[in-house]
Formats: sequence, structure tokens, C-alpha cells
Amino acid sequence: MSLLVVGLSHRSAPVSVLERASLSTDAQFKLLQDTVAAEPAAEAAVLATCNRIELYADVDKFHAGVDELSTLLAQHSGVGLEELTPYLYVHYEDRAVHHFFSVACGLDSMVVGEGQILGQIKDSLARAQELHTAGRLLNDLFQQALRVGKRAHSETGIDRAGQSLVTFGLEQLAAGGDVTDWARGKKALVIGAGSMSSLAAATLARAGVAEIVVANRTPDRAERLAQILAESDGTDVVARAVPMDSVAAELTRADVAVSCTGATGLVLTAEAVATAVEGRTGAPAAFETPAAFADFDEAADVRPLPPTSVGTDENCPLDLAAVQQATVQQSGFSVMGEAAVAGMDAATLEQHAAWVDNATVDRRLAARRSPEADAELIAALAATAAAVGRIPERRKPEPVAALVRPEPALFLLDLAMPRDVDAAVHRLAGVRLVDIESLAEASADAPMAADVDQVRRIVADEVAAFGAAQRAAHITPTVVALRTMAADVVAGEIARLDARLPGLDDKHRAEITQTVKRVVDKLLHAPTVRVKQLAAEPGGAGYADALRTLFDLDPETVAAVSRAADSTEKNAENRGPA
Repeated sequence: MSLLVVGLSHRSAPVSVLERASLSTDAQFKLLQDTVAAEPAAEAAVLATCNRIELYADVDKFHAGVDELSTLLAQHSGVGLEELTPYLYVHYEDRAVHHFFSVACGLDSMVVGEGQILGQIKDSLARAQELHTAGRLLNDLFQQALRVGKRAHSETGIDRAGQSLVTFGLEQLAAGGDVTDWARGKKALVIGAGSMSSLAAATLARAGVAEIVVANRTPDRAERLAQILAESDGTDVVARAVPMDSVAAELTRADVAVSCTGATGLVLTAEAVATAVEGRTGAPAAFETPAAFADFDEAADVRPLPPTSVGTDENCPLDLAAVQQATVQQSGFSVMGEAAVAGMDAATLEQHAAWVDNATVDRRLAARRSPEADAELIAALAATAAAVGRIPERRKPEPVAALVRPEPALFLLDLAMPRDVDAAVHRLAGVRLVDIESLAEASADAPMAADVDQVRRIVADEVAAFGAAQRAAHITPTVVALRTMAADVVAGEIARLDARLPGLDDKHRAEITQTVKRVVDKLLHAPTVRVKQLAAEPGGAGYADALRTLFDLDPETVAAVSRAADSTEKNAENRGPA
């Protein structure tokens, strides 16, 4: 059997796809059950977070396993297989272990080095253990991943290379400023009472907000979180709980709102946020168009050119009607062709050149002109230079003052997947929204600390050690079965000796038995130690088969040893993850 992982994350798929493919808790349970019921898989575990969905399985066939796991992911996520497939990645055996250990250390997180992933891995293992879908391989893998992640955080400064998603999101809301200065005295609304919402509430409390209001569909959980916040040492925040139907009213009072629920639909619509802003400012909130701001996408194909003092279509210095009348028989007429500029005086030609530059030419479109159009322009320029003796001046457009976006009256942090807050809120005046998609964009160019390289070395060492341990464990049942067979042979020969020498006293019988056992142990010691060493090396899996063949070991005996080991693992599993 071999480890296989099929999944998608913020690195392989756009947020819109991740959002649609997100799995509810019930869907994760059903996915696990269906995976182990499928033919290629014997074990299964699901790691589902706000920015990744991964299915781990112990399979006996690679291609069949990939097909089955991909199909099951598509089936339970609700995204069609053809649409989902381009965003899926596959890792197998050692590469799968390397990927998972990297995930556990925070190297594959949206915010490098964040430690929340360890809690999510622990929850995933507990879920698989609860359904009995995790066997020896996945228990070993997840337990070791937790240890590797803890080692990375304790032995390196990976925590300095990144922060939690909550902290990073608050920094984005603060526009790169100090979060404590930005948060001090603000009123916060936290929607949801799960692990992420609780972390956000605790972070805001430490940052110095004056008040935190917790809204949750389960009132008891909201009350409990509010009580914990109010009683926390080191903060003097006022905390209270409200029902979900009070969110609209509380949003009018709040300066910052954080939402992370398990809802399948929107929790805050654009209209609800607009109403809240209007309630805060007393003026209707308007949706802005991107072209109204200085940060408008310069790569857009169409952009209005600034007004000029030279003229418009009506006062173009070239008499288009007269030229078109004179060239009515010509096809493909162009105002930049030779016919259009022939016979012009120098002053009119200069005016026309400036008018064309300022009123109609878009440099980005010009960069995509065809060679034929370029040839036409060159011919026109040559004719102009011959007529006036110099190349006409190209005047730059007059600068236009950029509009300044108003300061936000409401800050929103959406950490849910699928999203809780309508994406249209990004265009709402007076609101700053940070969501998973904008966090992914902001973190794409984050600098990598030197500690990251150290963590990568830890991951590489741990992957090698885990692979060696698994290969060695794979041959252990065979070695145990061999020694059991040898003990049975010794016992049989001693029984035969008793039949031949019935008068043998107990002292001599014990001495003979011990001698025979020592001979057998010495003969088996070197081969069994060496075979374990060889099996631990890459490609050493075949030594177990060779040992079974050479000593004609009963496959059922080997399987019985494996079952006994699995039973021991399950007993340890009931004690929970490390």
C-alpha cells in the first residue's frame, strides 16, 4: 500500500473555485466513508481549511487511486470533475509525505509560517479516527506531521516569517500601519464563534479594541466566547453576545467586523453593508466604479483619454468632409494616410498631429498595431517630413488630477470559505473589505525569511526518516514471522529429542534446548538486522518479499502479525492525537 494525496489549494486554484468546492463537516464525513469503501483505498483522511481541500489515502493502485479520489472530491464538493481537474494536484509516496510535512510547518500556507494549520491537522486526524478510516499509515503520518510542525516552530524562527491569517488580515485592514494603533478604541463585531472567529476576537482584544460583540447562530457558544474575552487577563475589553438577527443593528455601531461562519450563503450582502454605512455616516453609500480612482487598472484595454486644448472631432484642423469628397473612390481611407496630409501647411499639420496624439491615440492599442498599419504610419510621417522639413511635435496629454478614495467608515475582514461578505462590497465607498482573495494577492510577494530555508531542511530530514521507518516497519512482520517459524522448528526438534532419549534429565534437556536456540539466533541475527537496514533504504520494499520466498514463510502468519500490530495501533489511537 502507498500514500496518495489529491487536492487543491490557494496555490493551484482561484478563490472562486475553492469557495465552491468547500466541504461542510457532514460532507467530509461522507467523503471519508466513501473513500474507504472504494476499491483502491484502505485508509483515508481529509484536510479541509479555508484555503485547501486535500484527500489523503493509502492505496494499492496509483492510477486507479487518482481516478477514484478525484471523482470523489468532485462528487462531494459539488464542482464537476471536468471543471475541477485542472486545479487538482497529486502527490505520491515520498512526495506526498514531503508535501504534508511542508503543510504542517506552514510552508504551504497563504501566510508562510502560520501555526493554525497544526490545530486543523489535529482535528482532521481526530475526525478520521472517529470514523475508523485512519489505519497505521495515516496515524503515523499525521502524528509525525504534528511533531514536525512543532519542531519547526520551536527550533526555527518560522513564526517571524509570517503570522496567522487573522493577524495578516488585520494588518491589511490597517493598510500596513501598526495594528495596535489602528485598533485602539474601536468597536468590533465578530460573526461566528468557531476557532478562527475566536482567534480573531482574542487578537482584537489584545490589540486594544474597546468593545467586542459576538454574534453566532448558537447563542451558548457566543455567550461562552464573550465571557472568556471579558475575563481574559491583560485586556479590559467589554464583551457581550447577541443573536444573529442583531447583526444588522450592531454593524451600524461597529468600526470593524470580522466574519467566519460555516454558512453556505452570504452573511453580509452589499445592501446590508451599504445600509450600515449610511447609518454610521448619515449619507447614502455609493458603489464606486474603478475608473474613478487613481488605482484604476492601467492594463485595461479601454480608458478615456484626458481632454485637451487642441480640439475634438468638431474642431479637428483637418477638413475630413473635404478630404473624403476628394478621395471618395479610394478604399481603406485613413486620416493618418498620405492622402489625408498631402498639401497641408506646416502649422495645420502640427495642429493635426497634436490633435491625433491627444484625442484619439491610445498608446497601449498602438502597441498592438499590425505591420500594415505601421507601414502606413511610416509612409505618412515620411510625406510629412518632406512637406514641412521636420517631424511634427508630439505633445503630451495634459495631466488630470486623480480622485482620492474616502477614508473607510467601516472595516470588514472576511475569513470564511465560502465567503460570508458579498464581494461587491469592495466597490462600496466608505468600506475597506479584506477577504481570502485579497489576502492571497497581498501575500503573493511576501518576502521569505532565512528561517524558511532551515524549516525546509528539517522537512527534508523528517521525510527521509519517516520513509525509512515505514519501510522498516513494512518488513517487521516478515522478520517476526521468520523468528516465529524458527522457534517452532526448535520446539519440534526438542520434542523429537525427547522421544529418542526418554531418559534425558531436565538439566541436560534445558542445556541442549538453550544451545539450539543460541545457534538459531546467531544464524538469524545478521540476516534480519541487515534486511531491516536494506529495507529502510529507498527501493528496499522488495526485501520483505525476498525473505518470505527464501524461507517459504506462510503468508497468513505474516498477515496475522500485521493484524496484531494494527490492533496495537488502534488502542493507541483511542488515546487521541499527540
